Amino acid sequence: MKDENVGNSFSTDGCNSGTVYIRINIPELKLQKCLQFQLDDSVWQAKQRILATFAKDLKDGLNYGLYCPPSNGRAGKFLDEERVLREYPLQGPIGFLEFKYKRRVYKLLQINQRKIKQLHTKANLKQFLDYVRGANVDKITKYTNKGLDPNYHDPDSGETPLTVAATLEKDKVKDVVVSLVSGGAHLDYRNRLGLTSLHKAAIRGNIEALKTLLDLGAAPNYKDGRGLTPLYYSVANDTDAMCSELLLHDRAAIGTPDEQGWFEIHHACRHGRVQHLELLVFYGAEMDVQNASGNTPLHVCAVNNQESCARVLLFRGASKDKLNYANQVPYQVAIIAGNFDLAEIIKNHKQEDIVPFREVPSYSDRRKSSTVTPSMRAVMRCRSDPRLNILTWDRGPPEPSTPDDSQIKYLLEGI
Repeated sequence: MKDENVGNSFSTDGCNSGTVYIRINIPELKLQKCLQFQLDDSVWQAKQRILATFAKDLKDGLNYGLYCPPSNGRAGKFLDEERVLREYPLQGPIGFLEFKYKRRVYKLLQINQRKIKQLHTKANLKQFLDYVRGANVDKITKYTNKGLDPNYHDPDSGETPLTVAATLEKDKVKDVVVSLVSGGAHLDYRNRLGLTSLHKAAIRGNIEALKTLLDLGAAPNYKDGRGLTPLYYSVANDTDAMCSELLLHDRAAIGTPDEQGWFEIHHACRHGRVQHLELLVFYGAEMDVQNASGNTPLHVCAVNNQESCARVLLFRGASKDKLNYANQVPYQVAIIAGNFDLAEIIKNHKQEDIVPFREVPSYSDRRKSSTVTPSMRAVMRCRSDPRLNILTWDRGPPEPSTPDDSQIKYLLEGI
């Protein structure tokens, strides 16, 4: 569809400052709707708003995306879900975008639709997936060069070629993933469970897949059908802590709750994943966040007898006096659970035992932070230090005290 409103710069003429009107065309439903968005809304937020209205009419709604049609000799493209609308300029008082299913975007404006359709037989698609599982890069490249679209679901498993590739062995995964993405696979295309390839790599603990996908531009905060991120899965599953570190270094957002209000830090404490916990706290995780039962991570440690994680939390400044919704502090929970040694550790912990991190987290320079800046995360991490005065931060962070031998022993004993 041709439209005069496709251009090069957002205009907010005729609307409130910081907002924009966009005319959304949904080809599958043959309708258009003009909506007002905040310029600082992410593409994902805009997509969720559209799905809230039309999801019942769209099959596999999570794999729909906002699409900027071809114009001025430029090929069309899908908008990155993690970027904000302000970064995608459209001209005129009312912008124009399509909301369509994520299929391969062909760079050539003139393609033979008949040949493309003939290529996408069930047999060819099944064979293509076999090539992906077998890491046959030559065959994968041959098929995509002919025009095969790698954005589809296996009818049996519900997986996509890219989610399958994300589970391959270390020495095979990189070449296969690069070949698929070069052949038109969308990094945020989801399998039938709503998982992207980055989710799958995080669940499997596939470090090489995570590195490759992030290097190719995958956003660390893709959400699945439950609204969960790859970081959530990397902590909730028994994976190498390096997976979480890779995501956090690439500016993964911390603080994604599941349906029961469990955050990443709750799972780390439940399963005794000390390295994951230390990373989360180092990168700014809220140590006293409560789940649907009002339990903080320290409550979770208390009921599951995770002494090592409890020591980390106390050492870094977690509150031992926070009440859950049953009006119990962690000490009481530990007593009720019969974890008396841990109860004593919690009871005997003193404020002067707290030692904040000395270092500041490092972040990748290739991705802009969309939420909290590193400097603010440093403040957040240090807020547990009772000696910190936030108002003096402009004069530079205070020099934290160096832990003495007794404090180091307190933290490391039992780890």
